[in-house]
Amino acid sequence: MSRQDFITSFAVDQTPQEVFAAITNVRGWWTGDIEGGTDTLGDEFTYRYGDAHYSKQKITELIPEVKVAWRVLDGRIAFAGDTSEWIGTEITFNVAPQGKQTEIRFAHLGLVPKLECFDSCSSAWGFYINASLRRLITKGEGPATPPWA
Repeated sequence: MSRQDFITSFAVDQTPQEVFAAITNVRGWWTGDIEGGTDTLGDEFTYRYGDAHYSKQKITELIPEVKVAWRVLDGRIAFAGDTSEWIGTEITFNVAPQGKQTEIRFAHLGLVPKLECFDSCSSAWGFYINASLRRLITKGEGPATPPWA
């Protein structure tokens, strides 16, 4: 049986440098409260969205203009029976030139359909990656308003 991790991608006209800078500027495209560094290898940061979601990430891989990887060290998803579903999962951003464009390939490894939070979490990632991060990269504007706000 194959894994079905959540994966999404898109391409933009900006350079890999611009894309990489936006990805590591997490406060620029995530809504909610973020504490800690988000742009240096080994940084740990927490994310909190009210009482619904808390997670702590560690930057485990940082290759400028190529890849960012986070390991989820702690987490609580309030609306899931197993509130710890994200702990131990990995979040990756791969950046690659594609002709005159730059492709961003996002994956949340371990966020699979068997998890209770899969539908809600993959929908939220779809918003944060395909709307909010894309907006920061292409327009230089902060996060879009999430549909659940």
